[in-house]
Amino acid sequence: MANTTENVNLCGLNRKDFQTTVNGKKTDLYILRNRKGYEVAVTNFGGAIVAIMVPDKDGKVANVIQGHDNIQDVINSPEPFLSTLIGRYGNRICKGTYTLNGKEYQLALNDGPNHLHGGPTGFHSRIWDAKQMGPRALALSYISSYGEEGFSGECRINVEYTFTDNNELVIEYLATTNKKTIINLTHHAFFSLAGIANPTPAVDNVELQLNADFYLPIDKVSIPTGEILKVEGTPFDFRTPKPIGQDINADNEQLKNGSGYDHNYVLNKKEEGELSFAAKLKEPNSGRTMEVYTTEPGLQLYTGNFESGISGTHGSTYPWRSAVCLEAQHFPDTPNRPYFPSVVLRPGEQYKQKTIYKFGAEK
Repeated sequence: MANTTENVNLCGLNRKDFQTTVNGKKTDLYILRNRKGYEVAVTNFGGAIVAIMVPDKDGKVANVIQGHDNIQDVINSPEPFLSTLIGRYGNRICKGTYTLNGKEYQLALNDGPNHLHGGPTGFHSRIWDAKQMGPRALALSYISSYGEEGFSGECRINVEYTFTDNNELVIEYLATTNKKTIINLTHHAFFSLAGIANPTPAVDNVELQLNADFYLPIDKVSIPTGEILKVEGTPFDFRTPKPIGQDINADNEQLKNGSGYDHNYVLNKKEEGELSFAAKLKEPNSGRTMEVYTTEPGLQLYTGNFESGISGTHGSTYPWRSAVCLEAQHFPDTPNRPYFPSVVLRPGEQYKQKTIYKFGAEK
């Protein structure tokens, strides 16, 4: 008899394909469905989002996030951070070293000479405890032990995904520690608003607006130089919407250093920690839009410059520059830049972040 569970979900994903046991912990698939019937699918392996099913201007529904359709492909993905949670420290730390309380810490070097995204066994590769809170919300929790990936302090992390009836994916983060540590959490969603396909279209024509007057230039190994530069008069100016591809291949040292856009923007804020507009994407053919709101001071723009034809969900492929990532976070290499907004978390304090990805469609 045919397995009909595939047809129950818009995303066509089968829960059984996401169920296995890794290091004694069970993985599973969780579907968040709002009252309009649209879906977000998440696995508790790394908090990976494997589908976001939303309509275009004609009501045609497609998956607008890059992921995999079974747990083994998630675990073994050539892009380990593909649409996963990131921690304990998102983005890069120069030479993987930082000093806290006079003690020097050495982290894994998993990005050339630098530490990236919490290391090879960061939060993206951990099995989170999951609890579905009704049809539209999922709570994930994880205890990051003292010394895990070289970080100090035992951290307790809670992340909640909610998919509202306004097609907003809300991600709320909360963390505490028993010893002074550094923390910088984010979600590395690879968005493809045209819809994933074989091949998934390049993002060149996608219009981007960024609410940022300044960005952080990087050196040849993608570490911030320490400068905070105006976007005005550069290819990094997205204050008014323009196609991502318009300037991406400009003769510009910064674009060469990042192999395209792979830079942190300093978001315009009236006050620290306010939930405010950060960015908007519009895909011209489908009319799909996505607005980003966040409490974080920074937003990393990454244009899939290192993607190389990964095989994805339902026979789709993810070629070079077929996604745009808008990672809400604190700045890269902050532990070595005391004038960047602090990433230190102390006992008795709470790390909090709220980021909203709001999907829509315009004619």
